[in-house]
Amino acid sequence: MTHPAVSTAVELVNAPLLYKGKVRELYDLGEQVLIVVTDRISAFDYVLDPAVPDKGNVLNRLSAFWFGLTKNLIDNHVVHIDVDQLGGVVKDREALKNRIMVVRKAERIDIECVVRGCITGGGWRQYQETGKVNGIELPQGLRKNAVLAQPIFTPAAKNDVGHDEDIPFEQMQEQIGAELALELKEKSLKLFAFARAYCEERGIILADCKFEFGLLDGKVILIDEIFTPDASRFWAKDKYALDIEIDSMDKEPVRTYLSASSWDKNSTPDPLPQEVVEETSRRYRDIYHRLTGKDL
Repeated sequence: MTHPAVSTAVELVNAPLLYKGKVRELYDLGEQVLIVVTDRISAFDYVLDPAVPDKGNVLNRLSAFWFGLTKNLIDNHVVHIDVDQLGGVVKDREALKNRIMVVRKAERIDIECVVRGCITGGGWRQYQETGKVNGIELPQGLRKNAVLAQPIFTPAAKNDVGHDEDIPFEQMQEQIGAELALELKEKSLKLFAFARAYCEERGIILADCKFEFGLLDGKVILIDEIFTPDASRFWAKDKYALDIEIDSMDKEPVRTYLSASSWDKNSTPDPLPQEVVEETSRRYRDIYHRLTGKDL
């Protein structure tokens, strides 16, 4: 069953809006924050129309699922995901069911913690030019999509405007301190190893992923989202091959459509065709089912 798309929750929440991202909206609940995951979809730095039904539902429920699975590895910011506990804060519970997360307020660490298990995407482009990724020297002769002998940690400095900037680990250490940088690296690699093994058992390759961490009472906790199609690159094992663009299990239909269109990537694109929206929605529901064994 497909649920109606939600483009924004501004009219549905009785709380001050703290932040509106491309997909998530954050509302102030005092000591806690309400995250609403909308069905908005972005590509090439543009938020597109129309919204994709069930996308936010999948992202929120998958994050909650993974936060639960990994809580013994690292503490996280989740308080609850039950819309019924919000009382009068929410005007339409049915619309926001399964797309809310109440979280503890943490101080965000302004580093995106990226782990790469395969050489692809931006990492592949760096490797082609320099033989390195984020300053890490890799063996010569690697082919696109090759599985690395050991996953590598390739942080990026967060920019709220524009793209995050890939940086060497040494620069991360200078920016946030050597001890904290090492802790984030170790936690990121441990989380990646856990999820990669879990995905492997379900016929999925976790090629790379990103994490965000925060500080709460001086302790590092996991925040934002984890192991969703928007924060990870999932490949179906039966689609894996070297030297090609692998069709990833996410919003690939949108990227493919836009790349093949006459859009100049410098102006607001036309609305997406219905069949592209429907295929993208199906993909999000499919990865949720394959990872959790459940349907929405």
